Amino acid sequence: MALVTDKKGLVLARIPGTSVPLVHTIFGASAFILALFIGCYGHYYKIVKNGVAGYPDEWFPSVSATTGDWYPERNICQIFIALASGPRLGLCYLWYLLTIRNVPADGSKGFAKFLLTNDIVRTIACGGWVYITSSDDHDIHDIAMIVYLLCTIPHVVGTIKTAPQNPKAQQYRKLFAYTFFGALIPMVYFFIQHNVHRIPGAYTYYAFFEWSLIFSDLAFDAVCLIDFETFEFRVVDIGMGGKREGNSSALNDLKTYGGSEKGVGAAIGSIKPFEIISFAADVYLGFVFWSMLTSLPLMIWYFPLWHMGISGYEAFLFCNVTAGLLGLNFLRRGIERYKGIVHLLSLVGVLSYKIADPAHRLMAVAAGVSLSLLTWGATFFGQRHQNGRAERGVLTLALGLILHNVVKQAWWANNPIWPIMNENTGGQNMIGLVLGVLAAVQVMLRKEPGTDEPQTIESHKKGESWLLAAIGGGGYLFCLHSMFTDSTTISRWSLGGYPNTGPQPVPGGLMVIAAMAMGLTLSSKRRWVTSLIWWAIGTAGLAVLHFNEGDIGFAGGIVFTVYALSLFPALFRSLSRQPPGRTFLLAMLVYNFLALAHVWVVAYAFVPGGEVMRERTDYVLIAMQTCLLLGIFNSNSSAWTVISEAKARSSFNAARVYAKLSLVGLVLASIGVCYNRLPKSTPQPHHPEHKLITAGIWTIHFAIDNDMYSSELRMRDVIRDLELDVIGLLESDLQRIIMGNRDLTQFLAEDLNMYADYGPGPTKHTWGCTMLSKFPIKRSTHHLLPSPKGELACAIHATLDVYGKEVDVIVSHNGQEEDLLDRQLQTTELGRIMRESDNPFLFLGYVVTTPGKGQEIYELLMDGGHVHDIEVSDWDRWCQYLAFRGVKRTGYARVSHGGITDTEIQVGKYQLLEDHPTSWDRSQSIEDFKKEETYAQISEHQVPEGLRFPSMFYGEGVRKHRFHVFDRPYYYA
Repeated sequence: MALVTDKKGLVLARIPGTSVPLVHTIFGASAFILALFIGCYGHYYKIVKNGVAGYPDEWFPSVSATTGDWYPERNICQIFIALASGPRLGLCYLWYLLTIRNVPADGSKGFAKFLLTNDIVRTIACGGWVYITSSDDHDIHDIAMIVYLLCTIPHVVGTIKTAPQNPKAQQYRKLFAYTFFGALIPMVYFFIQHNVHRIPGAYTYYAFFEWSLIFSDLAFDAVCLIDFETFEFRVVDIGMGGKREGNSSALNDLKTYGGSEKGVGAAIGSIKPFEIISFAADVYLGFVFWSMLTSLPLMIWYFPLWHMGISGYEAFLFCNVTAGLLGLNFLRRGIERYKGIVHLLSLVGVLSYKIADPAHRLMAVAAGVSLSLLTWGATFFGQRHQNGRAERGVLTLALGLILHNVVKQAWWANNPIWPIMNENTGGQNMIGLVLGVLAAVQVMLRKEPGTDEPQTIESHKKGESWLLAAIGGGGYLFCLHSMFTDSTTISRWSLGGYPNTGPQPVPGGLMVIAAMAMGLTLSSKRRWVTSLIWWAIGTAGLAVLHFNEGDIGFAGGIVFTVYALSLFPALFRSLSRQPPGRTFLLAMLVYNFLALAHVWVVAYAFVPGGEVMRERTDYVLIAMQTCLLLGIFNSNSSAWTVISEAKARSSFNAARVYAKLSLVGLVLASIGVCYNRLPKSTPQPHHPEHKLITAGIWTIHFAIDNDMYSSELRMRDVIRDLELDVIGLLESDLQRIIMGNRDLTQFLAEDLNMYADYGPGPTKHTWGCTMLSKFPIKRSTHHLLPSPKGELACAIHATLDVYGKEVDVIVSHNGQEEDLLDRQLQTTELGRIMRESDNPFLFLGYVVTTPGKGQEIYELLMDGGHVHDIEVSDWDRWCQYLAFRGVKRTGYARVSHGGITDTEIQVGKYQLLEDHPTSWDRSQSIEDFKKEETYAQISEHQVPEGLRFPSMFYGEGVRKHRFHVFDRPYYYA
């Protein structure tokens, strides 16, 4: 190359700008590709083997196994990563120069500096997990990997937002970004299948997604080849007649494709710390709104639960009709002007957890819900004429809903600021209240974006109807409340018996939250999401969810989740464009009607006219989808024209940037929650040395204690202290509006380290029954017992792997005293199930009858099932019973409920012994069968320590739990 001279000196070399990303890509890709080929050639069987299985179940190696365990592939990878590190750091610096080149004169360069710092930390973290393998130091390796992934989010989003506006490059960047983050969800799923469920072959599928992350990452950075085509590097000898120019810099010589001081620079310049705080405050207030809205029916439910029927407090559901007051112009304008103050006043719903009296607490929550609804309604209506603000308000409310799901996921389906929570039940009410006050104060002090801008001119067709908008809005609010205020609702709707349970809350909840984020992202495609085709796709997904169990049903639920969240801006904006008084009033009435119907389908035995809605969830879903269709049709009937200034568009674009960053952060937070909730060990029974099974039954009244506080922590404590290996929990299906869409099963199972069978799900219209077990569940069947007249009864028939032998367990909740025919049919069916099994059997159930000979229901259970009552002399029983066959009974106790419910805990201890008969002769008469079991009691000092009940329950007991009725346990020889 010929040497030339420019004004700065002798140019020794000219290097194309594309050389840096090209060298980085070649070295980076070579590091992993060479390691893969060399590893497969030299150590194939070793690198595909893991702690669960080896070849042929596992046949493709993971990245960590390939690059971290064996010579020479590990060393080859590290050498090429070292070669790639220089170009990588150079790429970071060059992108920084490119970024500040596009920032306008009055814009902030702080974001460019932040991005440079982030990318340098990310590069160092990459070196951390490459050079410190998991076999060297597992913790440091994992920390470096987590830091790398955390830094990848601002790296990807920041690069896309600061890139020159080259459509081709941006298209590739977005493609590789979607493939990178999209691969995280199935990767986590297969990791859980491998690490938790220990399924052979799952790690191979995990490995494919892990490798895809590597190549998506490299491909994303390689797109810089397109951006750097238009500039070059020069090596100049400034001593050869050149001179320095104080006012010139390399930055001024950069020429980029499409570079200008407008465009992205304007968008980046609009991202200011105060605006981020303002946006975060609105999102948090949205979270508070969803928290109070979901707590209201939950608190109302407390009263009919104890009254066993209509209590009168149900009227508080209609507190939301106060939204009709928005039709008063002076009130609406006053709320809009002073909405920070009204937000502050609405926090009485959060503060209400301090009120001891349940009725007064409910009143405070109802007041908070009313004020919050008025504030958000006034906000939407008031912002419709102000540029960029209406969309921002809708986005923050939607993000508040997703935040609500993530927070509930972190608290095992409870919300830490609900009024049923307090410092004794795991709540963080005071922290939530303080954050709410700060957010409300921020709203009071800030200057609202768009108030100094010209009015947006909007026009619409006369065909748009307030009536259809109200119906659509009310139906949509019900849809969100009933199905998307907890991330586990979809998985519980689709669950079946073992092994076809579908995804568990971890990782099912993560998938739902990611689908919600995806749906909200798609909402910008307004023509598509409000089309009839999209509605049909969403309806099909809902139908698949409703009519199928397991993975297929869950997949339909994910489709419906994406569909539902994509409608958020369209339907809420349509609602806000109508006359606010009558529109919001009718919307709330539609929501209330659907909410009551949603309750009536399961509570039909306790409400007037309930038989009309008995077990008709399909009616409710059809009505809901019809409402959505009408709302969509109405939204499409309008042709909106928005004329606004550049500043307004910038405000709107900034809100979209914040929203996208928030979505990424929320999904990442959900990933962190799931990782934190992974089981650390395999469940183990309490006394395997005696081959002991300690089993119990308990009716828990929906995990709301006698003082209207959450009872999961207290339940966990007594189950742990009683050393229960198997327990049946009745009235445990909380996935309904009136129970707060909660899920006590996941908390108890994870905290107590037990396997769980949730039992028949919400679409089966029962009050629920759950089984927790320290023993693996080999298979299970969910039964809906015959109920021609009264409430539908549920049962779980499970086969457990108990010390290497199969033992069957039934957990059941039968009907009430008023319906004799139901109880006869239900108990007959339970007897048939037990009688037809050859395995040892444990019955843990709720059967309303007086015990003893001559009692029809009692004999249908014991004689019909060929099982022994745990204690025939215990006459003081009415609804809960323990029975057994094929195991040796060693103990029986009744433990008081401790104020958690109105029903005691019954516990039996059994041994599975080699010399004890575990099967029964079908030709044997019931009289001969009964003679086999003796009831000889022995004193406690004759019982080995490991077979005894804990002594803490004697006398006054612990936490109000004590041995009662006999005031001591019974032990048997």
